[in-house]
Amino acid sequence: MIYVDDIRYRGTMMRTLVDIEEAHLRELDRLAKKKKKSRASIIRQAVAEYLEKRTPASLDEAFGLWGDRKVDGLEYQEKIRSEW
Repeated sequence: MIYVDDIRYRGTMMRTLVDIEEAHLRELDRLAKKKKKSRASIIRQAVAEYLEKRTPASLDEAFGLWGDRKVDGLEYQEKIRSEW
């Protein structure tokens, strides 16, 4: 793992080319100067936060979904599969 500005990376980082409006670049530069970080670091952090917010719920959150149902999960599964 690579640690860069409090963001944890698995594996290697890849360089990429992205078109960004000049106004956004100016804001990124202003923010980077204020935070004393590089523009690239600010962009990496923004991408990481964006992906974290939009990542589907983890499998751990799925456990217990059948807890309040009155039907047995295995019976339901077998019934659905028998329709195939």
